[in-house]
Amino acid sequence: MKKVLVTGGAGYKGCVLVPKLLEAGYEVVVYDLMLFGSAGLPEHPRLKVVKGDIRDLAAYSAAVAGVDGVIHMACISNDPSFELDEGLSRTINFDCFEPLVVASKKAGVKRFIYVSSSSVYGVSEAPEVTEDHPLVPLTLYNKYKGLCEPLLFKHQSPEFVCVTLRPATVCGYSPRMRFDLTINILTNHAVNRGLITVFGGTQKRPNIHVDDVTELYVKMLEYPAALVAGETFNVGYENFTVSRLAEFVKTVVEQEFPEKAPIRITTTPSNDNRSYHVSSKKIFEKLGWKPRRSIEDAVRGLCQAFKQGKFKDSMGDESFVNVKVIKKLGLK
Repeated sequence: MKKVLVTGGAGYKGCVLVPKLLEAGYEVVVYDLMLFGSAGLPEHPRLKVVKGDIRDLAAYSAAVAGVDGVIHMACISNDPSFELDEGLSRTINFDCFEPLVVASKKAGVKRFIYVSSSSVYGVSEAPEVTEDHPLVPLTLYNKYKGLCEPLLFKHQSPEFVCVTLRPATVCGYSPRMRFDLTINILTNHAVNRGLITVFGGTQKRPNIHVDDVTELYVKMLEYPAALVAGETFNVGYENFTVSRLAEFVKTVVEQEFPEKAPIRITTTPSNDNRSYHVSSKKIFEKLGWKPRRSIEDAVRGLCQAFKQGKFKDSMGDESFVNVKVIKKLGLK
């Protein structure tokens, strides 16, 4: 495969993924609504940036022409999207999904990688949540993520290899930064307030570094079809309670910014009861893949970005929070 289309390629993960694809020698098409602009993407002769809505099938079909592989990430992302209009989440995260898959297959795409989410598991007391675990959606986001998975596999064929990934909560620095993800939120508050507020605390949350997960997306284009066709893989690394995550953040930030110590941690009740311990044993045993970066690495990288002045008003600027931007733009 030589040419890859990335939906949502100008987003948080996309701005880390696209340079990796270019470095690997791919020609890349980014197809994105550009709600957050495209400033996080590099300028490159093998990169084409298309402003487009995945609900616009004609525009998508034109963009996917001549493409060998698709990495589908575009969506109204993360669980707080329940604050938005339900119709918006449904049309973007579900209704247009199968038509997009069909259009990709018709265009001659050889491999379609669907980025689902580990949040499809909702709440589980199981010590290890594997890919066979029942899906228990708690929000529109994880409901529609889960409902799309069987629709993709309807179209699996030797000529159209389909694979689903269920990544854990992503963390770490990106040129298109988000401060609405657990580790990133905690680090932002530790650095800028000297106070970490933990909502609940006992919930277990799996995490994965943004560099690790995007490296995997590149590799997914290269694995032999026999290993990935029709497969679903959990993609996580470290499973800890939210309270433990806060302790990790406190320790690293105090090391990086000793003048800010001691950083306080307070706990308050939460109505977000998502909790699950994701097992990524399958992807290691089947593909030999495992992450290389820890939560501490993610926090340290964010601290370095703060020191370098890469964020302006990270506490107040709504552009760092997906749902707030979508509300402000009045997306329909």
